[in-house]
Order: sequence, then structure tokens, then C-alpha cells
Amino acid sequence: MMIREQIKRILRRGAPVLERGLRAVPTVNRRLEARYEEMLVPLEASLKPYRGDYPAYSRLPEQGRDRAAILGEIEELKEREEARWRDGFVSGAVYHGDAEHIDFLNRVYALNSQSNPLHADVWPSAAKYEAEIVAMTADMLGGGQATADEPVCGTVSSGGTESILLAMKTYRDRARAEKGITRPEMVVPVSAHAAFDKASQYFGIKMVRVPLDSDYRADVAAARRAITRNTIVVVGSAPCFPYGVVDPIAELSALARARGIGFHTDACLGGFVLPWAAELGYPAPPFDFRLPGVTSMSADTHKYGYAAKGTSVVLYRGLALRRYQYFTATDWPGGLYFSPTFAGSRPGALSAAGWAAMVSLGRDGYREATQKLLATAAEMRQGIAATPGLRLLGRSLFVHAFTSDEVNIYRVMEAMGRRGWSLNGLHRPTCVHICVTLRHAQPGVAERFVADLRAAVAEVRAHPEEKGEMAPVYGLAASLPLRGVVGDILERYVDTLYKV
Repeated sequence: MMIREQIKRILRRGAPVLERGLRAVPTVNRRLEARYEEMLVPLEASLKPYRGDYPAYSRLPEQGRDRAAILGEIEELKEREEARWRDGFVSGAVYHGDAEHIDFLNRVYALNSQSNPLHADVWPSAAKYEAEIVAMTADMLGGGQATADEPVCGTVSSGGTESILLAMKTYRDRARAEKGITRPEMVVPVSAHAAFDKASQYFGIKMVRVPLDSDYRADVAAARRAITRNTIVVVGSAPCFPYGVVDPIAELSALARARGIGFHTDACLGGFVLPWAAELGYPAPPFDFRLPGVTSMSADTHKYGYAAKGTSVVLYRGLALRRYQYFTATDWPGGLYFSPTFAGSRPGALSAAGWAAMVSLGRDGYREATQKLLATAAEMRQGIAATPGLRLLGRSLFVHAFTSDEVNIYRVMEAMGRRGWSLNGLHRPTCVHICVTLRHAQPGVAERFVADLRAAVAEVRAHPEEKGEMAPVYGLAASLPLRGVVGDILERYVDTLYKV
């Protein structure tokens, strides 16, 4: 076993060199492309299920279609897709989903459909909504503990990824302006969201990855060793997406503060759950601005904030730090131009809907929703733990990752799919997770999940010779040392999404 692991490590280290050599051979490239096309044929069929059922347009129709017919078609598509998540068989994706709540947000959106925060003079209501979203979120996340010199402030973004990108860009620009750092580095746990990898690529920030401890939390000692004179920010998750565990934010942020470095808590998942979990007596460790070392945070209003998809909040300790996020142009012939986030024009209707969701729920509403959520998550966690052959990873409140030392966990995921469940397949280590939402808190859903999970494990155990359909693909991605090959497949997957 030790020799096998050593070989794997050697392959991973040598893979980039080997891969570059292989890609230089035309025949190898042609064979790879042929293999990619072969693999994507069944995938394309699943991604394009409406072919033949509805008209498709690769050019504008000569005559505009009847609006009633268009609405009817959209309504049919909505009904077909809503059935997938309405009954609570999807991991994450839809976090509230109650019909009355959705209708309320849709009405708010319709009333503000023409609003654009870029033109605050025309729609000052958009500025009101966004300022209050930021203030309410900051207050919930310990902003009241900040000093008058460094108030907690922020902006509304289009989602967690943009919030993270904005924060990393902000630290890069501050480090360059105030410390002269031209080769910036960020210290990030390997379990952190892929948006940090995206920020690394987009903004030229070197990613220094921190390994995890036995509880799947960031290793504090390794983080300490990873900090250099070029480090501009340290990152922790509350919780991380793969395992649902909260990194040791208190210890990590203290490290950053001692070195005069920024610290970002990614609370996109937990920002609207953990404050109420703590009030309800659940084990929620400190993670927000109550810790003096935390200098920025991201929290998604469109997840457990129960807003419509397309809003998040990025927060900073101090106005001076936030200003590094802004874009201004003073010599453009089109006039003075500025924007707080990456986008110029933005849908003010989404901000209005986010504000409406927050003020309609209130503190009591979030507290009640969190109680339902966590009670359901605890029941599902107990069911996973009691299922023979399964093993939980880490200590989580509402995102539960599990694996197996006895059966192929990806085949278990496939068997759950045949029973109507959509779970998330993860790798390194090989595992599956379910992100629990209010959809799962409906009567009978948790019980069905546990029963179906036990049946799925039993099915896989009874037929160990079967390979499954997607299980080999997940296994390939988890074990293949040629990372670029997997990247090629993902790129072609995105190409397929844009096929008519």
C-alpha cells in the first residue's frame, strides 16, 4: 500500500511535464478529442432533454411569436423542472421554496423590473435596498462590535463567487498600494470554495494551499508556516462546501492579525444560519466580526437568506478597505464613471427582492427557519451514521459528507438518483454530501432519505460487480494524475451547455 501511494504521488508531481509532452504529439491530441466526443454523447442527451419537444432558435424568427404561446411554453418548462426540487429531493439549490414566499418575491421583482442601481439618481430606491441589506447583514454578523473608526460596511454582489472575487481583488490592490507587494499570495485551505482558485487565476494571486486536520478543518500550524512577506490574506470557511465543517476561524484570524494581514471568512453557506444556530444552543464556533482578526466576510442572501437567486453580500472592516474594491474612471469621454462591483448595470429588482425577503422574515423568521433546518439536518445525520457501511466526514450541522470503506459511494449516489435524489459527488477524498435546506424539512422527507439511503447501500452491496454509469467518471476525476485531461472534459461540458 505504501509503495502504491508513493507511485501515485510521483505521478501527480510529474503529471504536468508528462502532459505537456503528450499534448505536443498530434496523434495523441486527435485520440483525446475523439475520446472526449465519445464521452460527451450521452451527457449531451441529458443536458438537452427538450430537443424535439419545443422550438429551438439559432437565429431570430422572421416574425415575433405570440406572447401567450411563449408564456405557455415557459410555464411548461417551469413545471417540468420544479418537480425535481419541490418535494425536497435535491441537495442545496433551492433553500426556501415555499410557494407563498416565491410568489411574494416574484411580485417584488415585477414591481422593480426596470430598476438599475447604476443609475441611483433615477432609482434611489435601489440604493436604499442595498444599503439596508448590507447594514442588516453586518449587524447579524457582529458588525455592532466594530469601532467607529472601522465600521463594518460592504456592498451587494451577484453571488458568493463575485463576493469572494471582490474581496481578493481588494486585498491585492491594498497590498500593492500600501505595502508594495507585486507578487501577492493568499493562504487558503484546500477545502475552500473554487471561487478562490478563480480569483487566483483572474488576479494573479498565488494560491498557497493549507491541508486539513483529522476533522477536515484547516490546519492552523500549516497555515502559520504558509504565511510569507507576500501574503495578503488568510482565508477560512464557515462552513466549507465539501464537508460542512467550520474552520478554526478564531485561531486563523488571530494569526493574520498578528502579522498585519487581512483575514476573510467565507460564510456564503453559513452566514445566515450560524448566528441563529448559536442563539438556539447549537455548537456554532465564533466566525464573524466579533473576532478582531476578521477583516472581511462573504454571506449569501440567495442561499439561507432566502432571497431570489443572484444576490450576496461582501463585508469589510472599515471604509478604507472597502474603497479598494471600487472602480472609478475620471478621464473617460463618456463622463465620470464608477461602480462598486464588477458589473455596471445590475438588476435592481434582485436587490429589492433580497431586501423584501430579509425584512419579511425578520429575526424571528430566520430563527424559526434555522430551528427547522437544523432539526431536520440532525435527523438526517443520525440516519447516515446508523446506516451500515457508511462513514461521516467531519462534524457538521447542515451539510453532511459521507463515504464508505465497504461499497462504491459513487454507485450509492447513482442508486439514490434512481430513487429521485440529487446528491453532490465529491472527491479527494471520495465521498458524497447532502446540503440540507428547508425543502427537506417538509413532513416525511428526512425519513424517506434515510430509508432510500439504506436501500441504496444494500443494492450496491448486493451487486458489487456492476460499474454504474457515472461512477467511473467520478472515479476517473478523483484518481487521474493528468489534471488537464479532466479540465478538458469540463471545458467541453461548458461548450455543450451552449449548443442549441
